[in-house]
Amino acid sequence: MSLKAFRLDGKRALVTGAAQGLGASLAIGLAEAGADIVVLDRQPCTAVLDAIRSLGRQGVALQTDLAGMTPDRARRIVAECVASLGGLEILVNNAGIIRRAPALDYPQQDWDAVLDIHLNSVFLLCQAAANHFVSHAAGGKIINIASMLSFQGGVSVAAYTAAKSGIAGLTRALANEWAPLEINVNAIAPGYMVTEVTADLVNDPSRNQAILNRIPCGRWGEPEDLKGAAVFLASEASRYVHGIILPVDGGWLAR
Repeated sequence: MSLKAFRLDGKRALVTGAAQGLGASLAIGLAEAGADIVVLDRQPCTAVLDAIRSLGRQGVALQTDLAGMTPDRARRIVAECVASLGGLEILVNNAGIIRRAPALDYPQQDWDAVLDIHLNSVFLLCQAAANHFVSHAAGGKIINIASMLSFQGGVSVAAYTAAKSGIAGLTRALANEWAPLEINVNAIAPGYMVTEVTADLVNDPSRNQAILNRIPCGRWGEPEDLKGAAVFLASEASRYVHGIILPVDGGWLAR
């Protein structure tokens, strides 16, 4: 296989939750490999669009909240991506929220909100994208963003753990059904990354040190550390890869 198999020239991708953090880095990484990108977020995506366009790639923003997703709305999002870029071959489901509380007192509204974004919207966008891929008989790539909590339990994050464990199962289930359709469904499980979501842990000296003590490579991950995995799973280089949950964790799970 030629190294050209890792290129994404001529491909079009939708990346959700792309205004900052992991999503912004994922979108920029795909653009660096040659893809044109639709970035979706409830916040403005000005900085990531500038970065994508500076690479000579086309960048389009959809500013919307994924809460309360419906099948019709998911289809409209996919259709808008297709209309904006002329097609769609790659979906990256990155958008997410986290709500922390002890399980004994975990609020129902927080449970519902977390599962709505992480499972309901992800499934419906996968379904809409896959139907587009099938209708064009050209296959496609779906990359879901899992977590270390797809493998572990965590503390005070019952909904997030349930949702990310669900992402792992959903990824495998869709891969089983859609691999014969030339649709690759896989997931990336980031380790402890320096983002706005983990700021409280980074700024807590005892938690920060406890986390560092378990990471064999001795540092927190940076959003850029996910680029290689995303490009691989979005490219023809991964054409025989279906249903994996790929940890990018500095060795966390190995310890």
